[in-house]
Amino acid sequence: MATSKIQAFLNHPAGPKTIHFWAPTFKWGISIANIADFAKPPEKISYPQQVAVTATGVIWSRYSMVITPKNWNLFAVNVAMAGTGLYQLSRKISKDYFSDEKEAVPSLEG
Repeated sequence: MATSKIQAFLNHPAGPKTIHFWAPTFKWGISIANIADFAKPPEKISYPQQVAVTATGVIWSRYSMVITPKNWNLFAVNVAMAGTGLYQLSRKISKDYFSDEKEAVPSLEG
């Protein structure tokens, strides 16, 4: 029973013998790096980078569901990319537009 499931996994069209397995597997590194950046102050977050991560996640999540065979690893990594990108963008937007902190303005008083 277990041997047949392992054989099915190994011989799947999106299994570990194909690029369709390894490309999304290594793409997890981007999501993991983005999660590690949660500790980074919002001032250091890049709008273009996070928009690219989010857009990539959304577009490729959709694509992974219309191709044959369905690639669940590709779907999962791209949902993670979209989620982490949206979270980082929300942190950046919150800091830039809704923060109560005022910029340090030099005083003209003596």
